[in-house]
Amino acid sequence: MNDVTYSIVIPIYNEEKVLPVLEGRLVSLLDELDGPSEVIFVNDGSTDGSYEYIRALHDKDRRFQIVNLARNFGHQIAITAGIDLAAGQAVVIMDADLQDPPEVVLEMAAKWREGYEIVYGLRTDRSTDSWAKRVTASLFYRLLGKLSDVKIPAEVGDFRLVDRRAVEAFKSMREGSRYVRGMFAWMGFRQVGVPYARQVRAAGATKYTFRKMMRLATDGVVGFSRTPLRLVLHAGMLVAALALLFGIAAIGLFVSGIYLVPGWASVVVTVTFLGGTQLAVMGMIGEYLGRTYEEAIERPLYVVSALHGLLPPMVPPRRAVLAEPHSVVDLDRLISAGG
Repeated sequence: MNDVTYSIVIPIYNEEKVLPVLEGRLVSLLDELDGPSEVIFVNDGSTDGSYEYIRALHDKDRRFQIVNLARNFGHQIAITAGIDLAAGQAVVIMDADLQDPPEVVLEMAAKWREGYEIVYGLRTDRSTDSWAKRVTASLFYRLLGKLSDVKIPAEVGDFRLVDRRAVEAFKSMREGSRYVRGMFAWMGFRQVGVPYARQVRAAGATKYTFRKMMRLATDGVVGFSRTPLRLVLHAGMLVAALALLFGIAAIGLFVSGIYLVPGWASVVVTVTFLGGTQLAVMGMIGEYLGRTYEEAIERPLYVVSALHGLLPPMVPPRRAVLAEPHSVVDLDRLISAGG
């Protein structure tokens, strides 16, 4: 598949309701792109009829390929699996819910033709999102901008087009706790944004719960900044300094003969404050140590149970498992590839 110009990677998790609409929009996009293209659906352990639908779509139109993961590994890992197997000279990452319009890919492709190696979608209008989501997203991007050692564009998600050179650089980054948009920002290259208005979800309900969003936010902060460690260090030093000053003041009052009425409230507040600070410091350190442990054991990022329309790579990506790929690769693709 060296003749593929565009590979469109779409993670799928229980998106049965939106897939018929997505199919039509993708077919139109593939027909308009200025080069041979493929769509790689990454089924991330769906429990509804999503897998059966994309299987039928693959049988009908071989431009649609499938990576079936052995279980639900998460959105960022599913994106990684699709990129690992993408053959295009440019790889597009987009979600299935159609909040990021596929038609914007045409503008991204034009920027890529101009020489930009990473073209990301810039959300200029998020009026279709809930008030709570807009506020929390704005606060998160501001916080990440202050804390991160890498400049990560605000109001930018995973929707982007990436040149093959940047793809190969991304494939060499195999950390387990992944924040894909931050990883692309970290690697540099020539980058530019394409503004667009975020759309309402075409069908179904969002799969990004508050818990998942918090985990993604934590991955973004912890993965690209040591500032939280510095903050708790400074907080510990400040508490220690305040305690020292309080002790000096108490000694001064005692020497001056000023009577102090002992009270349990001050003791309780002091002990509770110090205990809470210590727990916060230990928790922050534990978060970083936990990430270090996860990286040290080098467990695979994902396990592929089936490939449809895709050939397994000659050398599987490091920290990835392709479970018996020879039994699921389509025979016609093997023949066309000279196998």
